[in-house]
Amino acid sequence: SQAATMKLKHNINPVLLQFINFIVLVYSLVTYIPWYILSGSKQAIAKAKQVKARPVNNKPGGAYRSVNSLHCLASVLYPGCDTLDKVFKYAKTKYKDKKLLGTREILKEEDEIQPSGKVFKKVILGKYTWLSYEDVYIKAVNFGNGLAVLGQQPKTNIAIFCETRAEWMIAAQACFMCNYQLVTLYATLGGPAIVHGLNETEVTTIITSKELMQTKLKEIVSQVPLLQHIITVDGKPTTWSEFPKGVIVHTMASVQAMGAKADTGNKQPSRPVPSDIAVIMYTSGSTGIPKGVMISHCNIIAGITGMAERIPNLGEKDIYIGYLPLAHVLELSAELVCLSHGCRIGYSSPQTLADQSSKIKKGSKGDVTTLKPTLMAAVPEIMDRIYKNVMNKVNEMTSFQRNLFILAYNYKMEQISKGYTTPLCDSLIFRKVRMLLGGKIRLLLCGGAPLSAATQRFMNICFCCPVGQGYGLTESAGAGTITEVWDYTTGRVGAPLVCCEIKLMNWEEGGYYNTDKPYPRGEILIGGQNVTVGYYKNEARTRKDFTVDENGQRWLHTGDIGEFHHDGCLKIIDRKKDLVKLQAGEYVSLGKVEAALKNLPLVDNICAYASSFHSYVIGFVVPNQKELAELARKKGFKGTWEEICNSPEMEKEVLKVLAEAAMAANLEKFEIPVKIRLSPDPWTPETGLVTDAFKLKRKELTAFYQMDIDRMYGKNGK
Repeated sequence: SQAATMKLKHNINPVLLQFINFIVLVYSLVTYIPWYILSGSKQAIAKAKQVKARPVNNKPGGAYRSVNSLHCLASVLYPGCDTLDKVFKYAKTKYKDKKLLGTREILKEEDEIQPSGKVFKKVILGKYTWLSYEDVYIKAVNFGNGLAVLGQQPKTNIAIFCETRAEWMIAAQACFMCNYQLVTLYATLGGPAIVHGLNETEVTTIITSKELMQTKLKEIVSQVPLLQHIITVDGKPTTWSEFPKGVIVHTMASVQAMGAKADTGNKQPSRPVPSDIAVIMYTSGSTGIPKGVMISHCNIIAGITGMAERIPNLGEKDIYIGYLPLAHVLELSAELVCLSHGCRIGYSSPQTLADQSSKIKKGSKGDVTTLKPTLMAAVPEIMDRIYKNVMNKVNEMTSFQRNLFILAYNYKMEQISKGYTTPLCDSLIFRKVRMLLGGKIRLLLCGGAPLSAATQRFMNICFCCPVGQGYGLTESAGAGTITEVWDYTTGRVGAPLVCCEIKLMNWEEGGYYNTDKPYPRGEILIGGQNVTVGYYKNEARTRKDFTVDENGQRWLHTGDIGEFHHDGCLKIIDRKKDLVKLQAGEYVSLGKVEAALKNLPLVDNICAYASSFHSYVIGFVVPNQKELAELARKKGFKGTWEEICNSPEMEKEVLKVLAEAAMAANLEKFEIPVKIRLSPDPWTPETGLVTDAFKLKRKELTAFYQMDIDRMYGKNGK
């Protein structure tokens, strides 16, 4: 079974193991009946087995809908609230004085000099200070009016290029109220991509932070001729003499003050209608220059309506931690779901998230410890990192502690796969791990890329909460599918949300057909009100990726390949762009190869590469420094980190480990990488080799490693 393959290995005396198993059996029998009666898990087990989505007709390729929206797709969160300004006004009236947005105060900043001579910035942070729904509403109204004073017109574009923080959400709400089209750009996009986005959308105003203005905007502002206003959200920057003439810098507070003074009495503000564009979201995209996705008010509302339905008992008791980029549709949607349901949002960043995070001074508290969130979104990269960190700590335990942890882990895995819970293990063994995320998390939502089964199961077990896997694209306003909380199966992304339907279209080249048995397979098409308007100023690409059927339903062609299981849940099995035909005619799915090898302790990241002119697969690997250094020590190899990574001898050793894992994962012989390049430097969004959601940018990686590709394939391809 799948659970058996994910169990951890222990080294316990067989006789002792038999005795422990007997004790566990007795404990299970004694506690089963009271647990079954008291915990309500009978319903949970029944729900997990239920059919979650059905095809609307019996034709091959018929659309699947959630059983909760078979006859009509959901599109509105609250009656009459068909635009985002109305949703916020409704929430503000309902939750008036309740806390909404929280930020930690910075008590102290200091430079810490490392042994290598590098200087790391460290911070000591205080408590969270909160703005209520009413506070945020007033700030947003004033900011929107202030922008009007600066000359911003309804239905024109305004850009935000800023880290995830309370001011980002306030600025966004101001734009939704005044019908300004918010252009979002990732804070980690490279210079040329930022210039492209700002010029394509012809913005005259950009909202940013002091730091980003100094580090990113300073160099490119002269290449954006239409720019007139820069608004910094965090106070006045130091004077900046290199400003081009005609660009004025304002603070957010000064614009809000202008708005508060402005006489808007006689002028009726221009309110949006549902079909108006709310956001033009530039996707970092794994290929080429970023594309601006036009997302309307009704697209976002349909998307968050679908998402909210999958989070049971969502409400005022919930606290969400916001740290992913708000320029990413996953984070923006999650925060709008929270804002519309009375939840609190506490802001954080990847550098201050946990006690061990890079900017937190040793001995002081990270954001999760202070905030104790109940809801959290994460991309697989972050979950994989937590998984590896905990497993490294387990390996450093004494033999007794390690075996105790492994026994509890394997026992809980068995119980979870049957639909049972393990309160004793949770409180005695996993409490410490759970505290890494504050100790109160009741749901972890994962999106952005596929999560490996091993990592998902690890999060279920150690954090004692469901891990909801989601699937959606910027082009579908982030909505598509999310697993239900009582569905503990791994490797699937759940049933369609109540706001959309999904069908599979034959893809002959890849050999996927919606008539395949036992499961229909094909390219995933998403239909519903959440499917966006298209790409900004890119009609040709819009026509290629979006179609409208005879009923006027809009469909997005995702390029992902999926299969529907008997209970109506979707599994992503391939991607059109990732399929490469080798010289001998075999098709290799690069994503499948990477998924099989990515979770090895030795591998921090991996990119498989194949060419139709050659007969084998190669790969680029970012090795785990600790694991590779240990392997080098075992093999008697001495040298610096760069020397270890550049050593052909160590490449061969790593290849052996990869080949073993590939065989264990049942990869075909032709799918196993034959040669690799070990990269001494990690791939981060700043390097431009991965997106903000840490998805591989194949085109950029190929260009970056072109010399290595030539070397590995050799001039004559041998």
